[in-house]
Amino acid sequence: MDARRTLTYLVLMTYNGYSWYRPCLEHSEGFQAICTGALEEDKELLSKHLLGVGFVAALGYAGVAVKPSAACQPHPQVSQAPEAAKPAPQEKPSQSPEDKKDKTKDPRDEKSAGADSQPSTGSGIPSGVDLKTYRIGIEDELMISVWREPELSNQVVVRPDGKITLPLVNEIQVVGLRTDELQTVLTEKLKPYVNTPQVTVIVRGIRSLKVSLVGNVGRQGTFSLNGEKTILELLAEAGGLGPFAKTGAIYILRESGGKKVRIGFDYKKAISGKGPNPALHAGDLIVVP
Repeated sequence: MDARRTLTYLVLMTYNGYSWYRPCLEHSEGFQAICTGALEEDKELLSKHLLGVGFVAALGYAGVAVKPSAACQPHPQVSQAPEAAKPAPQEKPSQSPEDKKDKTKDPRDEKSAGADSQPSTGSGIPSGVDLKTYRIGIEDELMISVWREPELSNQVVVRPDGKITLPLVNEIQVVGLRTDELQTVLTEKLKPYVNTPQVTVIVRGIRSLKVSLVGNVGRQGTFSLNGEKTILELLAEAGGLGPFAKTGAIYILRESGGKKVRIGFDYKKAISGKGPNPALHAGDLIVVP
């Protein structure tokens, strides 16, 4: 009996927290053999605190073989499914120095280049007008651009007093000047403010050129030649012919070589496409009897 009590105390003294091995010991034949001969109070204490390492040492001392039961079998490891492969992040295409340079262009250069690339004629130019010799008139629309100076480039309309207003140079008298003459004037006036100014003057619309319409029409008066205009377009703008108009006796009075020339016009033939529909010139007088 003393040997068994000594064995029990030896097992209890080796306890150091190995509770995970307790099921294996409780189901082993050696454990049950020891508990059968141990004291009643030691049996209850032994069943609570036996551990793997101390029990194995005690059984080795007593010469008892331990046969582990099914409860001691290790639990199978549950394999975890591999995580889905994440797509590799796409790299942004590297920008070449030339692309970066294009994005950092000076907006003033684009505006100036756009102004310089404009054609020398506009859509509001009447037929028969030579812009090289044309003299600027009241209500004409001008595009004035200064190379690399967008703040000085403007689209202006000639005022009734014959002047225009621009930054730095203020008011300038322009009526009666050709476009090349106005370019020279502006270049000289901008020299104190701009190094080597390059000025371009473009006539975008001519409203100073007018024609007159009299006779049996819806509205008589003076009309501007905004671009090319035919006699049928003028009559439509004036409200058409009157109820008693002589459609075959309409004519145009035009100055040519210092003389007045009479040009006949047949309304019915022109409206049906069988007769001419002449374009109007500045200073024409259309008479509808």
